[in-house]
Order: sequence, then C-alpha cells, then structure tokens
Amino acid sequence: MNIHMTSGTFDFLYKVKEKYPHESMYLMQDMYNAVLLHETEKSSVFNTPRSFQVIDSFGSIDNIGMVVMNNIPVIDEDRPLIEFKLKNTKQMANQKDLLALRVLRPLKANTYIVLTLWKNEAAFMNWEASLHYKELFSLTVPNKQAQLFIGSSYVKKYWIPEEK
Repeated sequence: MNIHMTSGTFDFLYKVKEKYPHESMYLMQDMYNAVLLHETEKSSVFNTPRSFQVIDSFGSIDNIGMVVMNNIPVIDEDRPLIEFKLKNTKQMANQKDLLALRVLRPLKANTYIVLTLWKNEAAFMNWEASLHYKELFSLTVPNKQAQLFIGSSYVKKYWIPEEK
C-alpha cells in the first residue's frame, strides 16, 4: 500500500478529490493550508506527490477527526533502525479514540511519517502526555551514540472537515 500527499488550498484540493470519486482520498486542513492524502496500491494521480510506502498500519482512515503526522528525518544508514523502532506501533491499537495509524517510509526523501487519526484533539493530547508517546518518539537506540535523525523531528496537525 502507498500513500501519496499533495498540498495546496482547500478549494483546489477539494476539486481534485471530486475528480476521483472512486479513489480513497482524504482532505484535511490546518490554519494555513490543506493536504490531500491518497491511499492506494496504484501510482499517484497527483502531479508532484510526496510518496510513501506503508510499512505498518491498523484501522481505516475515514473522513472524520484529527490527523497527526510525526515527521522524522532519518539518515540513510539508520533507516533499518528507525523502521524496527516504528514497527512497534501495534501496541498503540488500544489507545482510546485512536481510529487509524500508518507508518510511512519515504520513497524519495529522508523523512518518515507516523500518521495517526484521532477521534478528536483531546484524545491525541492525552496520548501525547503519556509515557508511551515519549518512549516511541525518543528516537534513540541503546548502544548507539548518535541520534537517528538528521534534523529535528516535528509534528503537524490537521483536521478533517465534515463533509457537506
């Protein structure tokens, strides 16, 4: 399974989504822009997508809730280590109000994404304050001196607006 993303204005991306009604596409926005996510086995319908391979997942993405993307830039030599660490996300399945999770391996870049879909922002904030969150995103490996990432990891939050 692959996930392709593109960014732009909400109105423009809404029209793109409407053009492909039989595709699994999810439109989300933050205060500044919008992102259209395309989940498929096929290649992207976008002109310039950011493309990822799904290496771990559970749940289904629906057009409801809050999407949180933990972006983790990783050096090439440490990709196997970060993938091993991130594949332990199955234990998140019992998190209250977590609807879906995708661990995304970049196809042409260095930034992995842990994408989670939450029922609401309060559910994410409760998990973010937990010890499990801190352990999962500590991004160090025992017996390894250096951090695994090449830049600072960061979190992006998006809301999926209700369909009309």
